[in-house]
Amino acid sequence: MKAWMVTLLFAGLISGCAPDDNKSDHNKTSGATGEGVTGEWRHHGGDLASSKYSPLEQLTPHNFGELEVAWRWESADRRLGDVYDTSKYVATPLMVGERVYAVTSHGQVAALDAGTGQQLWLYDPRSWAKEMPTQLPRHTRGIEYWTDGEAERVFVATLGKQLISIDVATGKPDTAFGVNGIVDLNNDLGDGDWNMAHISHRAPPIVVRDTVIVGSGVHDYVSELKNPPGHVRAYDARTGVFKWRFNVIPDDHELGTETWPPETIKRQGNNNVWTFMAADEELGYVYLPTSTPTNDYYGGERHGDNLFAESLVCVDVETGKRVWHFQTVHHGIWDYDLASAPNLLDLEIDGKPRKVVAQASKTAYMYVFDRVTGEPIWPIEERAVPQSTVPGEKTSLTQPFPTKPPPFDQQGVTEDDLIDFTPELKAQALQIARQFQMGSLYTPLIVEGELGKVGTLVAPGAAGGATFVGASYDPETGLIYVESKTDPTGMSLVKPETGASLTFGLSASGKSDFAYEIKYQPTTGPQGLPLLKPPYRRLTAIDLAVGEHHFQIPQGPGPVDHPALAGLDVGPLGSPYPGQAEGGILVTKTMLVSYLAKDQPWGAEVRPVGGYLRALDKSTGAVLAQIEVDRSLHGAPITYLHKGRQYIAVAGGGRGEKEELIVFALPKTN
Repeated sequence: MKAWMVTLLFAGLISGCAPDDNKSDHNKTSGATGEGVTGEWRHHGGDLASSKYSPLEQLTPHNFGELEVAWRWESADRRLGDVYDTSKYVATPLMVGERVYAVTSHGQVAALDAGTGQQLWLYDPRSWAKEMPTQLPRHTRGIEYWTDGEAERVFVATLGKQLISIDVATGKPDTAFGVNGIVDLNNDLGDGDWNMAHISHRAPPIVVRDTVIVGSGVHDYVSELKNPPGHVRAYDARTGVFKWRFNVIPDDHELGTETWPPETIKRQGNNNVWTFMAADEELGYVYLPTSTPTNDYYGGERHGDNLFAESLVCVDVETGKRVWHFQTVHHGIWDYDLASAPNLLDLEIDGKPRKVVAQASKTAYMYVFDRVTGEPIWPIEERAVPQSTVPGEKTSLTQPFPTKPPPFDQQGVTEDDLIDFTPELKAQALQIARQFQMGSLYTPLIVEGELGKVGTLVAPGAAGGATFVGASYDPETGLIYVESKTDPTGMSLVKPETGASLTFGLSASGKSDFAYEIKYQPTTGPQGLPLLKPPYRRLTAIDLAVGEHHFQIPQGPGPVDHPALAGLDVGPLGSPYPGQAEGGILVTKTMLVSYLAKDQPWGAEVRPVGGYLRALDKSTGAVLAQIEVDRSLHGAPITYLHKGRQYIAVAGGGRGEKEELIVFALPKTN
């Protein structure tokens, strides 16, 4: 499909022209994403459709290498002393009008001058005083902006279970919202005897048609059937009055109750939306990506398909009623959460205009639907899969397999997938891999020691495929870009009494409600290299008009300096995880913007600090320019225009590094 045709079809989602000034009235956007101003960044994904696209074009691959740090803002969490301990700083800032709004890992919100970074106000919800030891890692992923044309608010959902409406004019909670600006998120989950210490909030809420929708982070791997259900709740944006709840674990007589055992359904938890959401404001639909049920890896207490786990659920924003849903994994036992917001886009497919929703996943599939009806754009087939041999477990006989697009990362493991740069490496890899049960994508976990195996080798892996950064869409090319990682996970099930489990949240007695718990098995390959063939991190561009890959390339050099590879022309391998930055792809009119952490040299004990902010070609993924950055970057990059100057902002640091929002721009010419 022609680029201009895609742009016209996408016009309802975002404007395609760049202004000279970010206040220009003629650059309003409307439609599925809601109104905004081109050059601003009002939502985590840029718009409600989660496109992560900006039509700004001042920055290009030709001048990208001239970028410099325009300003920095050190996270206000530094004031918190003993409670400062946090994970990586991953929060996405927003930009509206003359201000950037930033949130810290502990949920403090600041308004900053968009041109200088000067702090204009800071609000501390004291969430850190309410956080529980199970609410780890300590980070907040973002905030949400809303206006009705008069009032302007920023919403944050905190680790301390608060939904807060902040008046951007004053930096103080809006007293008309909830109780003194705060809604207590311990409430409105319905009846149940749950351990509320296991629920918190990291991802931003989403505001659609004056309704604030909030998901939740529910602790994984617990040993009790008292984990809270991750029901999705909605509140009036002006008053904080509770509007509706969508039960991700069905209540009495609701659709889906038949997919759970009646004797335990009231005690089941999770299924939560812990990540970002997307919405079509014109349709009035919100799209919810859900996670795995309680005890991610053993389902002996939850026989059945377990709706609405690992599903994309479309709900009506006014009522919370389900419009349609699709379950991507039945009775999940692999931790294949839908970990990111879906992307909403308008395309012409087979000669017909279609309103599309595309969901990237940990399974390395892109699930693509008509976002109005839920009808798959291309057939998704139920196919027979291997069955569990674990006593008490009953896995699904079939799983859904999209016929298009092709998977964007490694699925399952066979001996042919093992590293084979030299005969010696292949022989060593075989020796390691044969300790595991190998097989296709849905090969079940085993009890440790079964058939002499230490566990099952799962790929892409519980932290593989497409994680919380998701995909980005470009209306200029009609391509959707997804960054993914191959992170094979060795897993087995063990009896809790053995003490070998790595499960978190055991009761004081060490007993468990589950017959088995997870044990992770090391999967390091020969001589410290990865076990599987490269690439270990990749960028895939998918043409969703035809459902085919446009390109797929490694991201980063990877372990090319390993002595076992000396003298071999291996090319870029993709920088392996863990430890590498993962912020996703920012798409502009002129390029893709991403970043890469510095690889740890082979034999070095410490990974070097810092990385590279990079400009990539939209048609090939080739690196066109890059600048070195003295901070490890972790958040999603955004771009905005302020007084005629284009900026790129990204969060970085944490885990021992100073946490900062770092903002780049071209040098001033006057």
